[in-house]
Amino acid sequence: MYKCKYPNLFSPVEVAGTLFKNRIFASPTGLQYSTSKNRPITPGIAYYERKALGGAASVCIGDAMVDSEIALANGNHILLDDPGARPALVKLADAITRHGAVASMEMSHGGNAARISYAQGHKIYGPCECDASGIGGMVTHAHAMTEEIMERTVKKHVEAALFAKSCGFGMITIHGGHGWLLHQFMSPAINHRTDEYGGSFENRMRFPLRVIKAVREAVGPNFPIEIRISGSEVYEGGYGIEYGVEIAKTLDGLVDIIHVSAGSHEDPDVFTVTHPSMFLEDGVNVKYAAEIKKHVKKSKVATVGALADPDYLEEIIATGQADIVELARGLICDPDLPIKARYGRQEEVRKCMRCFACFSNLMTKGHIICALNPEISVEAEEKYARPEVCPKKVLIAGGGIAGMEAAVTAARRGHEVTLCEKRGELGGVLLCERNVPFKKHLHEYIELQKRTVAKLPIRVMLNTEVNARVAEELSPDVIIAATGARPSVPPIPGIDGDNVKTAEEVYINPELAGESVLILGGGLVGAELGIYLAGLGKKVRIVEMADRLNDGGNILQGQSIGLEIKRLGIEVSLETRVTRVTETGAVCEKGGETVELTGDTVICALGMRPEREAADELRFLAPEFYQIGDCNIPKNITEATRTAYFAAMDLGRLEI
Repeated sequence: MYKCKYPNLFSPVEVAGTLFKNRIFASPTGLQYSTSKNRPITPGIAYYERKALGGAASVCIGDAMVDSEIALANGNHILLDDPGARPALVKLADAITRHGAVASMEMSHGGNAARISYAQGHKIYGPCECDASGIGGMVTHAHAMTEEIMERTVKKHVEAALFAKSCGFGMITIHGGHGWLLHQFMSPAINHRTDEYGGSFENRMRFPLRVIKAVREAVGPNFPIEIRISGSEVYEGGYGIEYGVEIAKTLDGLVDIIHVSAGSHEDPDVFTVTHPSMFLEDGVNVKYAAEIKKHVKKSKVATVGALADPDYLEEIIATGQADIVELARGLICDPDLPIKARYGRQEEVRKCMRCFACFSNLMTKGHIICALNPEISVEAEEKYARPEVCPKKVLIAGGGIAGMEAAVTAARRGHEVTLCEKRGELGGVLLCERNVPFKKHLHEYIELQKRTVAKLPIRVMLNTEVNARVAEELSPDVIIAATGARPSVPPIPGIDGDNVKTAEEVYINPELAGESVLILGGGLVGAELGIYLAGLGKKVRIVEMADRLNDGGNILQGQSIGLEIKRLGIEVSLETRVTRVTETGAVCEKGGETVELTGDTVICALGMRPEREAADELRFLAPEFYQIGDCNIPKNITEATRTAYFAAMDLGRLEI
């Protein structure tokens, strides 16, 4: 007989007359795909629908703006004062609700951070006159809200709530955190007014309460209202949890759910706390919700941030730390997390490793992708069944990230798959990082893929390097080369010394590193290795030729790394070229001068060289050939996963 492993997580919760089928909510994330008028189109709708299909009890559309003239902070907001958006929003709400989830609309106002409105030539407003530069580095000048603008803003919130409700959304989420307008009024660090809207806690809460009460009166008592707040601003000079508790106590009963996040864009360094980096522990912000839960009597309390493990989600609910768990990246990485947990198949959950591929890609290219889930960004295509394939005999050379993904995808599509790995274990080069604390979710993903390979009809041949003999023996229709890359070792004098190690060697055996280390190369490999070793108590210096560390295009991971380097006291020598490695360190050139840097161990982290020669040997051993992952261009896990997935999905379209 079935017994639910997570009875608390999957118990329903009733809020303002609406029954939510479980306690897992998809927290607000913004729209990526829209028309020029910011109206959702099919790919954007499918992105949200996928979360509902996966079993989330509620799916929230993030950062919809209540005022299209003076509130815009980013470029792709849904505009809740655009009547022409109604058909698209009705379709969006229906796409969520038809799968049994409650569709929620987050209502936001940029306030003094409304940089898009400012760039469009509009006056923007906050609690008081100020210059702001928190988002995107753009300096804006905001005016103090007058009574006329306040009344306009209250009315815009009311109209937005009614509009969302009329479009079929079953809940609204008022954004009162992260440095947006209502939070600006609540925050002593931002609100310096001396009238009835500033100067004391009661006065700072006056305008947010005015908005909330007006919205409640408009939508009625039997319509759920959630508010997102920052339990703590988490930056020096910002308020702490004690103040956050007072905010929550004031809101208790006026709203139905108090969604407790953390941070403010007033301090850009706090971004990786609001959206936790891999260097922070799972559920790093749960403590704020847990403290607020002790003081709130009427409203439900939700927590958010670095949540993906069903065991932990159950614990949060069971121990009363929160009533609801909200996941953003957790449900991007695995939208099926709720279904898998409900079935007790938690070991199959693909846990977000918080690498920021999603956020960084959104900020640089305008849409979200996921390093571990190649379905993200193509949900609209994936929702329709693909034509049946013509089964092929597929031989995959290399059992790393790319090779395993290609094998799994091809096998699921009905192909006959053989996966060869020259080592004695699947997992590839990243196995060397299995003991790194902040890479634990990456290792869990590798283990998940290995288990998936074992469950599927995939022939695995370990200690087998694919060559002409193997190809002739197996006679494949398709060869997929996923042969990876190897460390690049430039011809620097002394680089072959006994005190020189590769990053992979030191990851596997950190005892090889002395008490002080010089890491040559400031890319992600070198910087993350430096963080690992510094965490073990080593004295670390990173040497980089460029004028900054190389984040590989992942700007937010780069920011997180910068914070960790600062926290751990890692020294960084930029614009420094190594000319010779010695027994005691390295001789370098910097600014035209010779500099000698010391270290017990020198670690070479100067990039990776693709194994193209190995791939080339396989190119003409089968009718179809694909070269994927690092053996094509060494990039990152995201590219390895996606190139593997799409190569495998493209197989067998033609009966040849």
